[in-house]
Amino acid sequence: MALPIDVVIMAAGKGTRMKSKLPKVLHRLGGRALLAHVVDCAGRLSARQAVVISGHGAMEVEAACARMTGAAGGLGLKFARQEPQLGTGHAVQQALPLLADDGVTLVLSGDVPLTQADTLQALLDLCDGQRLALLTLRMADPTGYGRIVRAGEQASAQVRAIVEHKDATAEQRKISEIYSGIMAVPTRLLRSWLARLDNKNAQSEYYLTDIVKFAVQDGVAVVAHQISDAAQVAGVNSPVQLAELERVYQSRVAAALMAEGVRLADPARLDVRGTLACGQDVEIDVNCVFEGVVSLGDDVRVGANCVIANCTIAAGAVIHPFTHIDGEKLGVQVGEGALIGPFARLRPGAQLGAEVHIGNFVEVKNSTLAKGAKANHLAYLGDATVGERVNFGAGSITANYDGANKHRTVIEADVHIGSNCVLVAPVTIGAGGTVGGGSTITKSTPPGALSVARGKQISLSGWTRPVKPAKA
Repeated sequence: MALPIDVVIMAAGKGTRMKSKLPKVLHRLGGRALLAHVVDCAGRLSARQAVVISGHGAMEVEAACARMTGAAGGLGLKFARQEPQLGTGHAVQQALPLLADDGVTLVLSGDVPLTQADTLQALLDLCDGQRLALLTLRMADPTGYGRIVRAGEQASAQVRAIVEHKDATAEQRKISEIYSGIMAVPTRLLRSWLARLDNKNAQSEYYLTDIVKFAVQDGVAVVAHQISDAAQVAGVNSPVQLAELERVYQSRVAAALMAEGVRLADPARLDVRGTLACGQDVEIDVNCVFEGVVSLGDDVRVGANCVIANCTIAAGAVIHPFTHIDGEKLGVQVGEGALIGPFARLRPGAQLGAEVHIGNFVEVKNSTLAKGAKANHLAYLGDATVGERVNFGAGSITANYDGANKHRTVIEADVHIGSNCVLVAPVTIGAGGTVGGGSTITKSTPPGALSVARGKQISLSGWTRPVKPAKA
């Protein structure tokens, strides 16, 4: 289609049934706001702009839009306020000053997150800059939806009207084809039709759907693109509906991953709340959550009950069960063949080389571990640079914070740190050195040295342990 596309997204509603302080369109599905899914879809259509109609919680909604990334972030966004909210037609009227007559307006709803770009492209192609095109669906129970009234019984018959459920006759309520709330319309025609709206209906609102009768009166063809996938036009009005759509979304993500060869132990127990890219022969056990941007290389295995966010995991690495990785803005890198967990925690800035071992109850933050380094038990590495083949003992920590500033610890290659040691930063442990168990190291050590810093052991012979006094 040659004409420019301007997307109008209705996002002004309060969402009373959500029973939440948060504007409805900012509730999350797949880790992103409902509205972000809609704007992202608009971005994939190469629209020249999107106009978000805000109302309830307008400042929150507009601020959230400014933070959007991906296809949504690359789309020019403008805003129109609808205050008060007097219906869908009134909402689109607020956007009119931002729309040029040389384009096609695509009307979307900010609480309908699963519409696909190819579906909308088919609708735009049907519009072709000449017709009013509606996205419709047949439903077994169409209660509450606007009904599509056609000129005849045939599926190809011209649309004559959309009748809202509250205004429909008993006969019209038997119609199973419903209007999705999504339409494509030449903007020059939309402008004239919106000017003719009134609110003489059961809800005393200005219905956008009334433009259908104006199109019919003006001899403009009204056509429908009917789909069978109800999830693409399903809106969110309650926590129950949000949860139902979340399961639909996750099942589709799981199906797409398995189509690429990923082995999921149970597709129903996977949550992707962002983007997950997988190489060949990746295996993911049950109850894993992936957030932000996560990349898994070839042959990566992820054990049960892991939470992994903003992380790149290289080929052959194994993430054992109950591991928590969260890279936040700095990200986390896990090298080839690394073994992580169980019950490990990798925090922002953890950069692990090939064949690194991070064991149970070990935490790593803003630290680099070179090839073959190991911290297998009950340890903390914060703000540290760790060389190749270092063994960091159980119960040992880097004391990186002095109460005001962070300091770095450098542990050079082939160092052995004994159990229950404290390395007080800033400090450097020289290559090949050994730190005896229980030591508190406050000064840098030379290469190859044994360093021990602990109190002298004293044993008192014949010492008697105190006893409780006898009861009276």
